[in-house]
Amino acid sequence: MKTKIAVVTVSGKAYYLLVNELKKRNISFLSLTPEDRVPLDIKVVITTRKEHSKIKHKMILEYEEDKDPVEVVDEAIRIVKGKKEYERLVIGIDPGQNFGIAVLGDGNVIETKNCTSSTRTVKEIKDVLRRIPAIHISIRIGNGAPSYAKELWRLLDEILPENIVVEFVREEGTSRSVGEIPQRRRKRDISSAIKISQRQGRVLSRHKKQRRES
Repeated sequence: MKTKIAVVTVSGKAYYLLVNELKKRNISFLSLTPEDRVPLDIKVVITTRKEHSKIKHKMILEYEEDKDPVEVVDEAIRIVKGKKEYERLVIGIDPGQNFGIAVLGDGNVIETKNCTSSTRTVKEIKDVLRRIPAIHISIRIGNGAPSYAKELWRLLDEILPENIVVEFVREEGTSRSVGEIPQRRRKRDISSAIKISQRQGRVLSRHKKQRRES
């Protein structure tokens, strides 16, 4: 993504949290102070409520310093892409001792995460679904670690709305990591999750729906 987002603040805490979230997503940004002129090609400014009135720009998002910056960054990305909501949201998951997660909005990677358990992964997925609006939603789970994949599927089937499609995806060629140092393994798991999210899989029958219909 070209630089279309500006972080405009002199608050050290707000700047640190916002920049850290943007960097995690590999999103380029411009750092400014409220006294600086905002370039014309910047589409959205993120600042604090106290500094809002000092900034001249047609699209300003306020960040509350005591909150998680994830939601305001989500909104900034949608504004840059010109979307109130995504047509299709796909969450790819590479299960294992470490779970790699990739979130794609209309084919573009908008977020990646690592989790250390299936329960934590489910919590992260619920948070993504709460934060990111989309018309069609799919969750694609890699099948390279069957026991982890089945446990995750069991948990997801219980909590997901019935309209969300869940698929098992073959993992051949997604470069699963074996015997690597943790940091490199986590990066590989995310890379695998991205590839999984981009593949069609076998659609799973929702047991939750079947129970309600019986």
